[in-house]
Amino acid sequence: MTTAPRARVARRPVHGVLLLDKPLGWSSNDILQKVKWLLRAEKAGHTGTLDPLASGVLPLCFGAATKFSQLQLDADKSYQAVMCLGVKTSTADAEGDVIETRPVSVSAQDVARVAVQFTGPISQLPPMHSALKKDGKALYEYARAGVDVERTPRAVTIHQLAMALGLDSQGRQAIDLDVTCSKGTYIRTLGEDIGEALGCGAHLSALRRVATGAYHVAQCVTLADLEAMSEPERLACLLPVSSLLADHTVVTLDDDNAARFSNGLRRRGPWPDASKVAVYAEKGQVLLGTAQVVAGELIPGRLLSPTDIEQMTQAI
Repeated sequence: MTTAPRARVARRPVHGVLLLDKPLGWSSNDILQKVKWLLRAEKAGHTGTLDPLASGVLPLCFGAATKFSQLQLDADKSYQAVMCLGVKTSTADAEGDVIETRPVSVSAQDVARVAVQFTGPISQLPPMHSALKKDGKALYEYARAGVDVERTPRAVTIHQLAMALGLDSQGRQAIDLDVTCSKGTYIRTLGEDIGEALGCGAHLSALRRVATGAYHVAQCVTLADLEAMSEPERLACLLPVSSLLADHTVVTLDDDNAARFSNGLRRRGPWPDASKVAVYAEKGQVLLGTAQVVAGELIPGRLLSPTDIEQMTQAI
């Protein structure tokens, strides 16, 4: 008995940002492909990976939004995590093998002292179990092969760090972390380093991202809810492409200047200097792209294509 071939999904242009509350156990790319299929979107990208063992805010960009996804890569992030004290693992989280156990004797005063020590600019050694590349290969590939690669410490900033003694889900001594940090911060490494500073070692037993840039977990939709929706309901979950530019200065151009700007030409006007500008056409308030203003000159940055603009206008 022969089975009929699976019907191909008819893709279509979709533009916007979907804030997903990523479930545990999924890689960022796998969840992206799943949501891309649910929306039947032609073009999609995520805004930086979130570990399979982490849940929380994962902005997914579709169509024209992919042009500005780098802005979310560069944004500050906020996390809630649980550090299991006295147990070190090979990956600094619950996925790895236990490599060391130590007795735990940690007071509230110790926690307060270490919190101050790890707030502000700090240096981190990127973990071997990470997606950082070395000679074209991710570090985790070397780690799985038992190869330790020399890494360079990197400077990151912990803007806020709150720590409280407690117990984890298995009843082990733990510390609850609330962290707001700069891009490139490894929370697993932060937990491991804090464990060393406390003298007992530690690993992360839970990790949840609660904010990235201006996006918060309260705005997110779960995969289960998205799957249960009709197609129009899924599309209604999309935030506009302009939501990626919420912290940009707005410049609006008349029809003639908008057309010239869209062709990559600089424009002059009474605008104050600004490094991050979102440029709109006066007619229809349509997003044209990003720019910077230097000495009254509007210098184009990332521009949307005429096709993207037309499709976004039709969708309004």
